Parts: sequence; structure tokens; C-alpha cells
Amino acid sequence: MRKLLAAALCLAVSATGCGATVEPSRDAKPSAVTLTNCGRKVTYDKVPERVVTNDIGITELMFALGLEDRMAGFAMPDDKGDLGDVPWKDGYDKVKWLSKDRLTKENVLAARADLVFAGWNYGFSEDGGFTPDALKKLGIPSYVLTESCRNGRSKSSRGVMPPLDALYTDLTNLGRLFGVEKRAAALIDGFRKQIAAVRTKAPQGADRPSVFLYDSGQGQPFTAGRYAAPEQIISEAGGVNVMHDVADSWTAVGWESVVKRDPDVILICDYGDVSVEQKKRFLLSYAPLRGVSAVKHRRIFALDYADLVESPRNPSAIARLGAYLRTVPGKR
Repeated sequence: MRKLLAAALCLAVSATGCGATVEPSRDAKPSAVTLTNCGRKVTYDKVPERVVTNDIGITELMFALGLEDRMAGFAMPDDKGDLGDVPWKDGYDKVKWLSKDRLTKENVLAARADLVFAGWNYGFSEDGGFTPDALKKLGIPSYVLTESCRNGRSKSSRGVMPPLDALYTDLTNLGRLFGVEKRAAALIDGFRKQIAAVRTKAPQGADRPSVFLYDSGQGQPFTAGRYAAPEQIISEAGGVNVMHDVADSWTAVGWESVVKRDPDVILICDYGDVSVEQKKRFLLSYAPLRGVSAVKHRRIFALDYADLVESPRNPSAIARLGAYLRTVPGKR
């Protein structure tokens, strides 16, 4: 499965020369670049040369654009799956793994970072005092992952656009900032074509299976509302997110709401100390879910964490989930 994933991603990211040495040349670029990031105009005075990233999806956005030579390191827990068989293995081999927890002011300063690329709940946190404003006081610019942009519905609510639009926005912005606009455009074009091919085969109308994203939790499940990446991954694959009415991104809900929505499929997010098999056993044995269609028919599918947060793996995840959903009987 992972070899098939790597092959599919190589096709989508062929513009970057998957597994090959990235050409040193850059598209023409100005000395200062102004971008719109989370609704704010941000000016970067120079092209960053020592970028530090937080988490796997953000790190792989840099790798997909061939920008590992612009990186000083990344922070990421080591529970995010096997990294030895991904198209960007060379990036992981070349760039320093700064922390297996998360970024801090201390490790950012030690890395002499000139840009921090992270997101709200993907490194940035008010509680820990690690925020773009705090970094600005240290003279370090930042870029916020668009999937995580705060939207004003509450102090911590995230999601300002459809998740794939967030992916394309970040690729476009990074392309401008680092002078690799053509590479970014080629990636986006490949991703759009890959997703369009899935869409032509996807179930339609009443035949679209309903899907519940299960991240973790037993007393209360952690899942994805309509502003998290799984919402659009599920819909483009031909399904319907049963938590579409939840106006949030990643959030906790009650099991009673899952039972009420009666999903046809449960999609497991694979990461952490609890394995897919352990999560599956729990779901199949949890008494309140006994009558849920997905449990009765044992329709449980899994994708990696990196497939389900904003990342260059999203289009391949849509293709794999789409193939599975096409095996679910229609609701005729």
C-alpha cells in the first residue's frame, strides 16, 4: 500500500523530480514579497534561508516544492507513520529533526531560524506563548498554515476556506515567497487533475456513502467538522461527512451524535500510540455503536494522519478513499 501511495504521489509531484536532486535555480523573485496570510497582508523582506517547520503536513509542503535546502529543521512527533517510503524521503534525510515534540522559542532560536512555518494547533498556541506575535518580538517572521487560520467565530475556531483551497493557497504563497512559482503551479495542476479523475468515478446523489472520521477518544470521539481537511477529502472521494453541520475544524463531539447520523463508513485517522487495529476493535465492540451501519457491516477504512491534515498527500488520499467508497452498496 505504501509503495502504491509513493508511486501515485510521484506522478502528482513529478514537477519536483520525486526522489531526484532538485535543480538549484529559482524563478525570478523580488527581494521583498507581500502575501495574504490568514486575511492579513504580510511582507517578507527577503527570501528565507533557514526555515523551521512544525508537523508532518507543513514539512512536506516544503519538501514537495523542493525547498529542503531552505530549511534549518523541523519538529514532529515520531508517531506520524513510516517516513521511509514517501516521495520526500530525501528531504527527511537532509533536514534536521529538531524536536520530536513541538517547536519552542528555544529550539527556533538555536536553529537560527529566519522563518517559522506552523499553524494554530500545529505548533502555534496561546497557552504555550508560541505565537506569530511572540516570534515577531524576537525578530523572526512566521507563516501560518491556511487550514488553521482563525476565523473569528470564537477565540480558537479555525477554517476560513475549503481545505483544498487552503492547500493551493499555501503552495501558491510559498511559490511566490521562494521564487518557485512554476513548480507550485505544476503541483497544483497535477493535484487538480488527480482529484478530477476521482470525481468522475464517485457515487452521486443518494448513493453517496456517509462517513464518520474517527481520530481518537473513547469517552468522547475527536473528529472533523466542515472546516477540517477530511471534510473535502471525504466529499471529493464521493462521500458525505456526517459532521458537516459542525462549524469547526478538528473537534470533539458526543457518541450520541454519531449514532444519530448512522454513518455508512468509519474513516480512522492512523497515528499515535493507539494502532488502527486497536481503534477498530474498540469501534466494533463499543455497545452504543452496535446498531450503526458502518459497525454492523464492518465498513472501516484508515488513512494516515498526514493524509488527513493539509498536506501534499491529500490528493492521493482522496483517490484511495474514493476507491474504497465505490465498494459501498448504494442507498437505493
